[in-house]
Amino acid sequence: MNYKIIDRKNYYRKGVFRHFSEDCKCSISMTSRIDITGLVSYSRKTRTKFYLNFLYILSKVMNSREDYRMGYLWQTDELICYDVINPTQYVFHDDTETCTPVYTEYSEDYKTFYNNANEDIECAKKTREYGLDMLNHPNWFDASYISWLSYDSLNIELPDGHLFFAPIINWGRYREENGRLVMPVSVRLNHAIADGYLVANVFRLLQQEIESFVQR
Repeated sequence: MNYKIIDRKNYYRKGVFRHFSEDCKCSISMTSRIDITGLVSYSRKTRTKFYLNFLYILSKVMNSREDYRMGYLWQTDELICYDVINPTQYVFHDDTETCTPVYTEYSEDYKTFYNNANEDIECAKKTREYGLDMLNHPNWFDASYISWLSYDSLNIELPDGHLFFAPIINWGRYREENGRLVMPVSVRLNHAIADGYLVANVFRLLQQEIESFVQR
C-alpha cells in the first residue's frame, strides 16, 4: 500500500476541500442507469461471468483518476492519494441471509483480476464470518451488488463530519428498456474531494470502458 501526500496549498480543489471538510461536511451520491447490453452479450459469448466482468471495469474506472483514490489520515491530518484502490465485494449466504466481505486486489490485467476475484468469492462461500477489516484495508472501496432489485434510487448515509473518502459503489439487477439492457448504479463520494462533475464522470467512464472492453 503506497500513497503520496497531497500539498493542500497547491491542490486544485483546495477551496472546495476546505469548505466541505470544515464548514459543511457532507457527501454526494447519485444513481443512474448505464447501458450494459454489450457487456451482457460479451459475457454470454465468452462464457464468463457478467458480475466479474463489471467488477473489473468498475475497479479500472475507480483507479483511473486520483480524485477517486483519495484518503485522509486523521492521525496526522494529511490528505493523501493511494497508488491503487481495491474493491471490497460481498458474498451473500442464502441460509443465514448475511454477507461476507471479500477482499480482492485490483490488477489491470483482466485475466489475473478475473481469476483472483473468482477464487476469493469461492473461499468466502465457505465461511459465514462478516470479517470486515477496514483498519488493515484503508485503500479499499466498497463494491456491492444488490441482486434482488432493479432500483431507481439509493442513498447511503455516513455520520456528518466523518472524512471517509473511499468510494461506495452499488449496483442492482439489470432490466430491459426500449430493447436495451440497463443497470442502476449508485456512486457515493465525500464532497470534500468530489463534486457533481466527478460523481457523474464515473458513469461516463463506466460506459466508455464497457464499450472498449467488449471490443477486445
